[in-house]
Amino acid sequence: MPLPLWNDPDLKAGTMIRGALWLVQEIGEGNTFTKEQIREAFPGISQADRRIRDLRDYGWVMLTNTEDATLTAEDQRFVTAGVPVWDPAARRAAAPQKAVSAKDKQAVMARDDYMCTICGISGGESYMDNSNQTAVLSVTRRPTVLADGGEEVLLVTECKRCRAGSEGRPARADEVLNGIQALDAADRRRLARWIERGRRGSTPLDRAWSAYRRLPADARDEIRSVLEH
Repeated sequence: MPLPLWNDPDLKAGTMIRGALWLVQEIGEGNTFTKEQIREAFPGISQADRRIRDLRDYGWVMLTNTEDATLTAEDQRFVTAGVPVWDPAARRAAAPQKAVSAKDKQAVMARDDYMCTICGISGGESYMDNSNQTAVLSVTRRPTVLADGGEEVLLVTECKRCRAGSEGRPARADEVLNGIQALDAADRRRLARWIERGRRGSTPLDRAWSAYRRLPADARDEIRSVLEH
């Protein structure tokens, strides 16, 4: 079924849906756009840029200069399209759930050591394969297949890049358990020790780096100043 045109005057759709179609049809994944382009595309519509930002609740990924240092303050990069919000059934199925409270976010991030549970990067840390991008952590709902085969939606800390790459796939505790059970006895004992400690065996250097990255920027500056003298 062909997509409706974003600027079709007969299209009965709100700005968020038209904005999604505009991104797909006029900008294209991987390309940048500005607030001025949004204003030109949707003249006279207040907060059109906010309606387009609402697409993030449906899995659409757009980066700003705080996440991609190659962008200017005016630029955003359209990375990946998410739920096809112009499809009423898909939009209803993926309707955002109640926001996670600030208290719950803090608890989940603390539980996850303020690191992405997928790639292990800390918030504000640069990616090894792209020093222009820094990690932005968020607490998201992740469908999870449990060890007994049941499924629940659980809260997890993820960086924006890993969240975009997951494409909504569930976490599979059942597959993890199968993999653990396939280990030899020595490796299973070693893994059990890591699980009991709540972390993988790491060097003091690893722990110092992780602790440093979790500090506020001013505190990190003080430490750098001390080490330079």
